[in-house]
Amino acid sequence: MSTVKIKTTEGDIIVRLYDETPRHRDNFIKLAKEGYFDGTLFHRVIKDFMIQGGDPDSKNAPKGKMLGTGGPDYTISAEIDCPRLFHKRGALSAARLGDEVNPQRESSGSQFYIVWGKTYRQNELRQMEKQMAMQAEQNVFNELAREHHDEIMNLRRSRDREGLMKLQDELADETRKRCREQGYPKFTDEQTKAYTELGGTPFLDGQYTVFGEVVEGLEVVEKIQNCETLRDDRPKEDVVMQVEVVNE
Repeated sequence: MSTVKIKTTEGDIIVRLYDETPRHRDNFIKLAKEGYFDGTLFHRVIKDFMIQGGDPDSKNAPKGKMLGTGGPDYTISAEIDCPRLFHKRGALSAARLGDEVNPQRESSGSQFYIVWGKTYRQNELRQMEKQMAMQAEQNVFNELAREHHDEIMNLRRSRDREGLMKLQDELADETRKRCREQGYPKFTDEQTKAYTELGGTPFLDGQYTVFGEVVEGLEVVEKIQNCETLRDDRPKEDVVMQVEVVNE
């Protein structure tokens, strides 16, 4: 079992790295051994959400400096393993660029966040499942539309309104069929228990790679996420870190 210690000015956080995400685990250990994180900040802190760090540009960064874009000259291919690995409170996850420029959801080479989040009621999770189902249908429909791009353009050029409506209905039927076959998104019993009792950020599940979890020092995460921040979400008093490997 691989574990690392994130030593901060607010206390120590012990994190277990998942064997199920070997690329992220090995990269984090490599950077920690190189001292890559040492002297960097938790530069983005949002109460009841998460604390983010790992930007090398944050070392000795003056107040007001734009942070959040630094990192090594590589990304890590996604290892999203949801629902087995999910965004419960204390989860360690990889930051990344958005889907519009990063459709493969590749992770930042160094930036990470630790989840705090909040607790949810059962009915809130059920409503979230409905929203996830709608998004899943939209994603499948968009994929089908791309597959039929030439046909759609020909119908538009010929102003065949009836043909377009017929194709739209066919794609909608195929969308529902594929979603039924794949299964609509649904929180597992383990996720539901974690989100209703412990807390977390369920709306991030399936979007980012979760590659570890806090096993000691969750109270330090709570303290950091509660700290006073500036307009750019940077803590008013810098939270500096050092990361050392405890076990590989």
